[in-house]
Amino acid sequence: MENGDIPENANEHCPGPQSESAGKSDACEGCPNQQICATAPKGPDPDLVAIAERMATVKHKILVLSGKGGVGKSTFSAQLAFALAARDFQVGLLDVDICGPSIPKMLGLEGQEIHQSNLGWSPVYVESNLGVMSIGFMLPHPDEAVIWRGPRKNGLIKQFLKDVYWGELDFLIVDAPPGTSDEHISIVQCLDATGVDGAIIVTTPQQVSLIDVRKEVNFCKKVGVKVLGVVENMSGLCQPITDFNEVFDSSGGGAVKMCNDMGIPFLGKVPLDPQLCKAAEEGTSCFANKDCVVSAPALKKIIEQMIEINGWSMLVSNGA
Repeated sequence: MENGDIPENANEHCPGPQSESAGKSDACEGCPNQQICATAPKGPDPDLVAIAERMATVKHKILVLSGKGGVGKSTFSAQLAFALAARDFQVGLLDVDICGPSIPKMLGLEGQEIHQSNLGWSPVYVESNLGVMSIGFMLPHPDEAVIWRGPRKNGLIKQFLKDVYWGELDFLIVDAPPGTSDEHISIVQCLDATGVDGAIIVTTPQQVSLIDVRKEVNFCKKVGVKVLGVVENMSGLCQPITDFNEVFDSSGGGAVKMCNDMGIPFLGKVPLDPQLCKAAEEGTSCFANKDCVVSAPALKKIIEQMIEINGWSMLVSNGA
């Protein structure tokens, strides 16, 4: 347990050996390290200092979250990264979905590996201004299952934050797994001292998704993360020979009503578009696909609105 690391044989919701509740909380019952943690000296986690130093060169940090899996969160993260890089921003995309890392596929980086330099782990680059880090680059086979308890997943997230050398970044986009579990708590706690600009939450229109998205919004409020806005993905289907058709039942008002009820920004709707699905499968930018005439304009409008509202449009012109 050097440097306050959580041991691999710890219980699932281990508070960490440096926590005041170490060895004393309900989560510690039955853990083989309980006595050691209860009597060990407590103090600040030195890894947080290393993370703060590493993140000092990152201007803006954006979390992409979803309450429900399968709503297109990683697709949105990938296209957001492509869009920001196309505007000449320096962009990093960090995939902390440890058990379901789809970002390498969506950025066309399957089969790539992480390299280490004297500065730390080097991201895998799509373009000179778009770097990516994911556990997907570390697996011996793409079908390999990651069967880890919470402490080990949290340890890797911490390692990504303190060991990856991004250099100077305008934006670090963090693609998180669905839900409000250990990974989310870890990323927020680790980045707390360096400041997180906020979270974009992705949903689909139907109530079965919105029920969990409300939980995600309340998670953000409890941990002090600003909700930058909600994106309603798969919002209807546009076909050349027909009118706009609903795919999911949005009679309950969809994400627009939820945002109004909860007092958070609604960023826009992205229609279900086979060309966007194709871009994700091929690991390409939908903005460079002339056939992506439905979702690309919707995504572009959402991203431009987000940049304008937060004053990020001045980054390039001012060299900030």
